[in-house]
Amino acid sequence: MNFIMKFRPVTKVPLEREAFTYDETTNRWYCTTKFLQRKQQQENYVKFWFFKNGKYSKSTAVHKEFESEVAFRPSSKLFPFQDPYSDRIVNQLMYVPPDYEEIKGSGKLKTILLVNSLKSLQVEEAGREVFLRSKCPVDTCAITLLDEYTDIADMILYDNYIPPRISRPSNSRQVTMIYLLESAFRVNFKSSLSVNWTATYRRDSDIVTPYGKWQYYDDRVKQIQQDRNYASNKTKRVAWFVSNCFDDNNRLEYAKALSEHIEVDIYGECGPYKCSRDTGDACFQMLERDYKFYLAFENSNCNDYVTEKFFVNALNHNILPIVMGARPEDYAVIAPMNSYIHVDQFATPKELAKYLHILDKNDRLYNTYFNWKGTGEFINTYFWCRVCALLHDEDSLRNPRWYTDIGDWWNGADICTARTGF
Repeated sequence: MNFIMKFRPVTKVPLEREAFTYDETTNRWYCTTKFLQRKQQQENYVKFWFFKNGKYSKSTAVHKEFESEVAFRPSSKLFPFQDPYSDRIVNQLMYVPPDYEEIKGSGKLKTILLVNSLKSLQVEEAGREVFLRSKCPVDTCAITLLDEYTDIADMILYDNYIPPRISRPSNSRQVTMIYLLESAFRVNFKSSLSVNWTATYRRDSDIVTPYGKWQYYDDRVKQIQQDRNYASNKTKRVAWFVSNCFDDNNRLEYAKALSEHIEVDIYGECGPYKCSRDTGDACFQMLERDYKFYLAFENSNCNDYVTEKFFVNALNHNILPIVMGARPEDYAVIAPMNSYIHVDQFATPKELAKYLHILDKNDRLYNTYFNWKGTGEFINTYFWCRVCALLHDEDSLRNPRWYTDIGDWWNGADICTARTGF
């Protein structure tokens, strides 16, 4: 396989000719596997602990005094005010406080009080189980459901709601956090001054909790020329699995308008085709085998709102997703490079259909949408590991920050938009 190196101009002849190969069909120079492996060896490349078969060691933990020591190493910018342009997930996964060995030796634990049940937050039992099972680099935390910890817990975590009359804690080091995964169109809050951390799918949250997270192995390598034809034996055009016919963005009307210009097979409650959830694997096998395109349409058009429809239904099944929901710039940040088509790139469903017909007839062009494969993987973002790590960040505890109006932050102007026409 050949690799595109992000920092290499595509028209300039590289100095190290033996390390590159030229592809006349794409008019690009590609880095060879041999060259990439040599560069990684020279840089002591380590697959971080959160990757599959990744390596955990003290050397992969980022301490604040070393944050600028190694190129391409994550920094310890942990919160939105420190880095508003990224999700900071990797920084949080890699963060270990400088004095953590001393903290661990003391036996002291950070206590997290869950106001709702364990199940909604994917926790099997109270205590330290989730931190130890996840092999968190920072695991000195424990979860409780006992109200008696209300005044002494290090964090109080609310799931999907905030009590109307809560006030800031008397303990200035206690963190109050709200956890949300539903679209901002579906969940509303009144003004509250009592929240200082948020955990949602939005990138401006303190602890970003996305439905999926793509991470490159090496940020310089984002495209690999594939040996496989992903269009091979696919005889059908567009598919959509949908069970909720009610939405806030007219996605069903858009799909119907698109179907006037290209074949669109709608499965579920909103269309004529059926594929039972009881045979979910068979449905996805059929999707991957027969179809070239998948409508990964969210039910709301809200900033950063991208669910499993995109990550699981489409990208994990070798099919090209057509997306609607978050803004184009949001998908550009969270998705593998050139892995999808956004409806906003086209003025009308008819214009989109024209382009899909072009891709349908041109396997080479269609396959360019799969050159991201092999450059990284979808990682587990280890929500609880990051919560525990950040509760050990003394800077944030000594200098707490509070949302002046959590309702406006969550439901304010320009957070969500309604599609009114095509």
